Amino acid sequence: MASLVLGFGSSHGPQLNMKAEDWPLLVQKDTHDPRFDYEALLARDLPGMDQQITPEKMAERADACNAALGVLRNTVAEVGADAIVVIGDDQHEQFLDGNMPMFSVFYGQEMPVVKRRGMRDGQLASAWRDAGWRSTEDETAPEDGAFPGEEDLARHLIRSFVDSGIDIASSNELRPEVGIGHAFSFLYRHILPEGNTPVVPLMVNTFFPPNQPTPRRCYEVGQALRRAIESWDSDARVAVMASGGLSHTIIDEEIDEITINAMQDKDVDTLCSLPVDRLTRGTSEIRNWVMLAGAMEPMDMTLVDYVPCYRSPAGTGCAMGFATWQ
Repeated sequence: MASLVLGFGSSHGPQLNMKAEDWPLLVQKDTHDPRFDYEALLARDLPGMDQQITPEKMAERADACNAALGVLRNTVAEVGADAIVVIGDDQHEQFLDGNMPMFSVFYGQEMPVVKRRGMRDGQLASAWRDAGWRSTEDETAPEDGAFPGEEDLARHLIRSFVDSGIDIASSNELRPEVGIGHAFSFLYRHILPEGNTPVVPLMVNTFFPPNQPTPRRCYEVGQALRRAIESWDSDARVAVMASGGLSHTIIDEEIDEITINAMQDKDVDTLCSLPVDRLTRGTSEIRNWVMLAGAMEPMDMTLVDYVPCYRSPAGTGCAMGFATWQ
């Protein structure tokens, strides 16, 4: 049977695709972001925030994130898994409001790559353009092509989920104009640059109500994922990745700390009862980490780093987390 040999989690926030000196460009985007009231956030007058957004502090935190990604790259390379299941959220890349499954497994043989993806929200896209923002991902992404899928494992996971009473959606096609979503391509662009390890995308609706899964359900599906991998009739060595989070676009260090401590302590009750009213916007991607914790339940978590990457006096930014389970 297959063996589950590694779990790892990584944030994929936009600041990881930018040079530190360009982080302030995102402030213009934040002030026009239709998803929150920037002026109300600014009025909180957070103590010490001026020291959090100096060029020196931003450079220090960018270096810390790059170092943590280096640790993940080395760990994944050393383990040499034969396949990786990536738990990530779809942000109107494959699924739109007309059909938004809670969980879905992609079982195609390959995943097309499109160099630049469209943004899901017209107002938000306009705000990004107004900021003059250009991701370094645009420059480092491969030309249109495809990453390898692991169809046999994906089909086995689907069957196993169904047998476990999990109503899983499935797809073997991706929208050709969009390609595989950024939560999944991040693995190849930042951790596996050679892009030759096949992947099974497990898509989670963390963002869009009304059918976002509860943290408890995410943990349960993670447990079922582990059982499914270990019951696969193969000698393959499989890794599982959580992509996204932690808190962003409004940094919430408290909810990040609660989540990280609970994963380290294997505090299932806390993980399953995380307050959903605080799992909003990109912070909702914490659900992916909760699912990974369920999958890696028998193993211990090692926190590689936690880096709250503030970028504005209003406390906006992305809190980056990096961890392994072995």
